[in-house]
Amino acid sequence: MRIETAAYASRWQGVAPSAKALFALGGMGAAWVATRPGTLAGLAAVLALAALIGARVPPRTYVAVTLPPLGFLLLSCLTMLVTPGVDGGWHWAASMWPAVARTAGRSLAMLAALLGFVLTTPLPDLLALLRRLRTPELLLDLMALCYRMLFVLRQAWEEGVTAQSARLGYRGWRHAWRSTGLLAGQMAVQVWQRASALQMAAEARGYQGQLRFLPAAFPQARRQTAWAALAAALLLLAAAGDRI
Repeated sequence: MRIETAAYASRWQGVAPSAKALFALGGMGAAWVATRPGTLAGLAAVLALAALIGARVPPRTYVAVTLPPLGFLLLSCLTMLVTPGVDGGWHWAASMWPAVARTAGRSLAMLAALLGFVLTTPLPDLLALLRRLRTPELLLDLMALCYRMLFVLRQAWEEGVTAQSARLGYRGWRHAWRSTGLLAGQMAVQVWQRASALQMAAEARGYQGQLRFLPAAFPQARRQTAWAALAAALLLLAAAGDRI
């Protein structure tokens, strides 16, 4: 929900999805080509600033979306720095630090490129871009349905919490844990019922196995794509210079 809200409020919401995708691909390609940790860290900073300053993504939203993958990355890097010894114990592998720094920098740069795209591109624009790229319609329909089910799941959960709170279901830790368990057990049934209602509503409107959305117009798509290609080329050149 946070990602989609940021995408609709982004300054780049009116930019052609092809331009944003090209810039993100350029950033990911540059992250793959570059090798020095300093260059990778600088690339990640440039891509993050492009989203924060250029697209005006709220910093609080950006940090909140970034924290889960950063936690996974930190845990992965720590496991790379600790190796089992012949005596059965665990030892600090200082020799792995260059590889860990390079892996962490590359992951951060690719994460920044991906976040810059998803935090500025609403799902309907993304689906339209994928349809132009000849993505199978079944995959697009699954993406749209999963997207819709997230809102259904959230609505069902909030309604359940409200009903339980009105009955003092969260009065103390013991009641709170019990209420949460009961609600989690009922969520599958509620979501299944609401999914069936959505299916019936779609069939009543002539659903024939393909979901359609009103396409958005981007009058300056060519110009924006050209600027995005130039920016992506500069990132790739900077990364290629790092190898020389």
